[in-house]
Amino acid sequence: MTCLKKRRQYYHCSRLTIQRYIMMIAKKNFLQLTILFSFSIGLPSTNMADDAAILAPTKDFSKAEKYEALPAGSLTHHKILNQHTFSHASANMSFERELDFKLGNAIFKRIWITAPASTQSSDGLGPLFNSRSCQSCHIKDGRGHPPQNAQDNRVSMLIRLAIPPQNDQQKRLLAAGKMNSIGDPTYGSQLQDHSITGLHAEGKFNIHYTESLVTLSDGETVRLRKPKYTIKPLFNGPLHPQIMISPRIAPQMIGLGLLEAISADDIERQADPDDQNQDGISGKAQKVWSIESQTLMLGRFGHKAGMPNLNQQNQGAFNNDIGLSVPLFPSATGDCTSKQAECLQQTNGNSAQFDHLEVSRQMTDLVLHYTRNLAVPARREVNHPDVLAGKALFYHSGCIDCHTPKYITPRDTAHVEQSRQLIWPYTDLLLHDMGEGLADNLTEAQANGREWKTPPLWGIGLTPRVNGHSFYLHDGRARNLLEAILWHSGEAEPAKQHVISMSKKERQQLIRFVKSL
Repeated sequence: MTCLKKRRQYYHCSRLTIQRYIMMIAKKNFLQLTILFSFSIGLPSTNMADDAAILAPTKDFSKAEKYEALPAGSLTHHKILNQHTFSHASANMSFERELDFKLGNAIFKRIWITAPASTQSSDGLGPLFNSRSCQSCHIKDGRGHPPQNAQDNRVSMLIRLAIPPQNDQQKRLLAAGKMNSIGDPTYGSQLQDHSITGLHAEGKFNIHYTESLVTLSDGETVRLRKPKYTIKPLFNGPLHPQIMISPRIAPQMIGLGLLEAISADDIERQADPDDQNQDGISGKAQKVWSIESQTLMLGRFGHKAGMPNLNQQNQGAFNNDIGLSVPLFPSATGDCTSKQAECLQQTNGNSAQFDHLEVSRQMTDLVLHYTRNLAVPARREVNHPDVLAGKALFYHSGCIDCHTPKYITPRDTAHVEQSRQLIWPYTDLLLHDMGEGLADNLTEAQANGREWKTPPLWGIGLTPRVNGHSFYLHDGRARNLLEAILWHSGEAEPAKQHVISMSKKERQQLIRFVKSL
């Protein structure tokens, strides 16, 4: 309808617009309820035997499994695939809760500025930081961007820093799980490559790649590039002589609330740290300290599962990556160490209206709601013959020994969207030895320098559409999915050898299946 310029007609147009909007909301909620109802009736109520049958790996690759097109259950979205594909709310979310989702999104995108400022809700940046917003690293809620050359400004990579324990107290805290790692005495737990005006950044890093050839069974060759990292300049002096560094690319954000909802028992049941069944796979459950519960908990988030839940993950990123004070990490100087006196003397943005912090509990709660409910897009081509053939290859090659296909989340009245969902994340959330090629030699809680958490695969094929690149693995060294597979070693060596021995058509089918996730 076109609104005319007369005041009375403006009024009627506004009423009609509002009525249409309400109708659209009603239709949207009806669609969500239809999805939820059609999904829920396919699941037994609470019968564990029936759940086990649903979760058993399929042996029928002639067609897609029931509900396989809905990787996140009733949270799965069916919106148009574009650069915003990872930024939609859970499809089963009520209109009222979606308003909070949008508020959380606004804080996630907020560009923080130096204190003091007239806008107190946005000040407190730094003093040292890696990014000015969450969205700057998790681009479009997807993967970060590794630097491709010295002039590349699209970088969303950070460098973790750690050293071995230096005394008995540090050894005890690490053994008890109360410390994840020990940062560099001068530079802290990560290299801060940005700073507020008047303060020097800690340094910059460069990457130099060397390439090696891998020959596949049919004679095809693939070039793998191995990165070497150098850090300079360091105005506060050299790094510790025993320094360990670990480059990290920001992971995609979709489905995190569902990963948090998976029962700890279901994850730990898959662990076999001593490989007692002698299958060569010795997944290990990460154990990390929960600040909120003051106890050890299963680690789920981060490349080495170094965080127990989304709230601690989010608040840790606010504090370390942006330099903001939050309820769990109230230091307004972020990652500044006692040896960085000038950094510690900078003005902060703490204010009474925000709980005497720079990011109040209300704000962190809204960001938690947002990050918990970023929806996973629906699968594509689930019944395409090549996708089904690739799925069979994925299963028979042993990939599912670590990339566990599916789970059923428990009932949860507190987190209604994630309650009782059949999901397909393709991860066991355990730590695995991935071999020397991928080793960063940095110990993080129970994870040693060769161990990494199995990342979820849902949405991985949409990375180029959302983020404009196809760089994979923890540091973005792999330029496509085949390179990522060929970097697998350690516990994944047999599965990789299966891929190497495949025909070219089989490898294409395997990659097409992974891209469909």
